[in-house]
Formats: sequence, C-alpha cells, structure tokens
Amino acid sequence: MVLVVGSLNQDLTVPVPRHPRPGETVLGGDLALHPGGKGANQAVAAARMGAAVRMIGRVGADAFGRGLVENLKTEGVDVSGVRALEDAPTGTALIAVGPGGENAIVVSPGANARLRPEDLSPAEFASARVLLLQLEVPLDTVLEAARLGKEAGARVVLNAAPARALPEALLARVDLLVVNEHEAATLLKAAPAETPGAALALARRLSRQVPAAVVTLGEKGLAYAGQEDSGTLPAFPVQAVDTTAAGDAFAGALAAALAEGAALPDALRVGAAAGALAATRPGAQPSLPRRDEVHALLARG
Repeated sequence: MVLVVGSLNQDLTVPVPRHPRPGETVLGGDLALHPGGKGANQAVAAARMGAAVRMIGRVGADAFGRGLVENLKTEGVDVSGVRALEDAPTGTALIAVGPGGENAIVVSPGANARLRPEDLSPAEFASARVLLLQLEVPLDTVLEAARLGKEAGARVVLNAAPARALPEALLARVDLLVVNEHEAATLLKAAPAETPGAALALARRLSRQVPAAVVTLGEKGLAYAGQEDSGTLPAFPVQAVDTTAAGDAFAGALAAALAEGAALPDALRVGAAAGALAATRPGAQPSLPRRDEVHALLARG
C-alpha cells in the first residue's frame, strides 16, 4: 500500500500568452477548475498505476473540499484519513499556464496548514509499504509522518517541493529524496543543474545525506544516485501542453512501482514515462496517465 500524507487543493487554471511582469495585467483564456494539491495529485497518480493508496490530509467544510474528496473516492483512493475542517477554507492554487506549457503557481494552503503532527497516529502507517511525502503541509507534520513511516517499516519517499531547506532530523528518516533542479539547488545552496551531468553531480552530493536521491530536469531527463548505483535517464520526448502535474505524476508512479518491488532504475523509468504523458494534457489530476498508457510508452521507448 502507498500512503500519502499531504495536500489537497482546488486548482484554478488560466492559460496566458505569456506570464505577467510585476505590476502588469495580462488577459488570459477561460478559467478551468481542476482537483489538485501535490499530495492528492500523487495519490491519484499512484492509484492510476494500480497501487492501493490511502490519503491523509485536510480540506475545508466547503464545496471545494467536498468535491476534492469525492474525486479521490472516484479514483479509488482510501480517504478515511481526510477530514473536513469548519475553521479553514480548502487549499487553492492559482495557476497561469504559458503557451509552451510552463506554469507559474501561487498556493493558498488553507486547511492544509492545519494538518498537525498530533493528528497522525501509528495505526495509520502500519500497512504502508511506501510512504510518500511533500512539503505543502507543515514541516513538523512531515517530520512526524516520516518518523511514523520509518518505525512502521515503510520506504519513505520525500518529494521536497516546494523548495525549502530541510532539517537533518527529516533527512535522517528519508530513504529516497526526489527533487527537481531548483529544489536540489536550494538544498545544496548551489546553482541549478542545466545538464544531466550537472544533475548527477547534485544527486551524488544529496546521496551523502540520504540513501538515494533523484534530480529531475524535465525534458532533459533525470539523474539518480544511491549507495550502490548512480546514473542518468533521458526523458521521453513529448509535446508539452501543461507541465502542472508532471512532477506529481512522476512521484506517484515511482511510488507505485517501488511498492510493487521494482528496483530504483526501473521505477524511475516508470515515473519518467508517467511524467512525460502528464505534460501532454491540461490540468493537474485530469492529466495523470493510467497504467496501460504508461506501459505502452515504456514499450515504445
């Protein structure tokens, strides 16, 4: 089972001809509402890959929150760990998508910020094979989740996004760290990698702090480093439409493959294929591919 502890957001997406400069107004296209949040996106991504998935998170007691929970149920995600709060709105993300698929996102955490360490219990982690975490809920909650997951024997995967510095106590409980080039640069106080070789150097530096690390580079592929193996993988060539949830597709599919027992390089190829397919479609959760699509792309590539 893949256990996801993380965020649920209502995404409000607008296509724009270009991203505005400070103080500038740019007219965009039609507003689209999609279910999102890094935690929920990754839960759906793993479920669409065939994994049994359970989600722990918080929403507001409002229409957005009800819709997000119902969507997870439809996707087959166990939502018994998701609670609606009366004193906070559901988290929202304001997303502008440029013509090349690049996005700019502002997140209002809302109820996500009210998921506290004391809300978590050891029993919720008992059957998890992989614990998948991100950084859109409070850091002390992420730390407690990692502690409980580690004690339960789960493989702890941290997608350290959005970018921020991480305490040693959290890194000590992480088995696999997943970051993009900007997040890796933040953690290492280094320049962002622009090539797979540079990303590999960052991954090797990160692997001194955690057992294994992955640095993704979007269309340039990824690099990984662990105690026994390291290397780079090319991206699957696709025409990007909207990259909003490509990283979440990658993380969720990676977690599902690891829960099935795949070796890290094989699981990374699965994740890379899922991320590539997600970038070809608009929206967050609507873009997430299903298992048969991912394996068809793997067979071609």
